[in-house]
Amino acid sequence: MKKIFGFITNKYLLAIIGFGVWMFFFDQNDVMSMQQRKKELQDTKDNIAYLNKEIATMEKDKEDLSSNPQRLEQFAREQYHLKRDNEDVYIIDK
Repeated sequence: MKKIFGFITNKYLLAIIGFGVWMFFFDQNDVMSMQQRKKELQDTKDNIAYLNKEIATMEKDKEDLSSNPQRLEQFAREQYHLKRDNEDVYIIDK
């Protein structure tokens, strides 16, 4: 019993345990902060991947609009509600 008590009250062991508790819970870079930063990093990477996909889609649409006159007319009619002189345009909101 005395041997166990002596081992538990060892100043080096107590210092290591205190240091571990401090680093795990109270330090600026504790475990919860690290997990939150990893989640934010993953969210940012996902956002970057989404935006790169959107950029590729928009570049494809731009190329299609500049090379295809029918597509340009369709885009103008859908986005800007343009019409010919003898047409009526009805806009239905969903």
